Amino acid sequence: MSLITTHWREGNLNAIKMGFSHGQYCLGCCGVLMALLFVFGVMNLFWISILTLVVLIEKLAPQGDIFGKPLGLMLIAISLFMLLPGS
Repeated sequence: MSLITTHWREGNLNAIKMGFSHGQYCLGCCGVLMALLFVFGVMNLFWISILTLVVLIEKLAPQGDIFGKPLGLMLIAISLFMLLPGS
């Protein structure tokens, strides 16, 4: 809703520009989440439930970013560990 209230422009061409702007925002925001769902398996309810719980806690809990940032760092560390030879 903030996109509409802050970037509203009259006309068809401007509506298309707003659509592209919103699409870029959505891709940047949720692109990694969509990639994770493909890696974990789109229909795997266990991993979808885990991701849903993580996003729910991060978005709705007071000070949720305190939970999200360490979790992100932990996931990056696990990923780097998995890239090591022999792991």
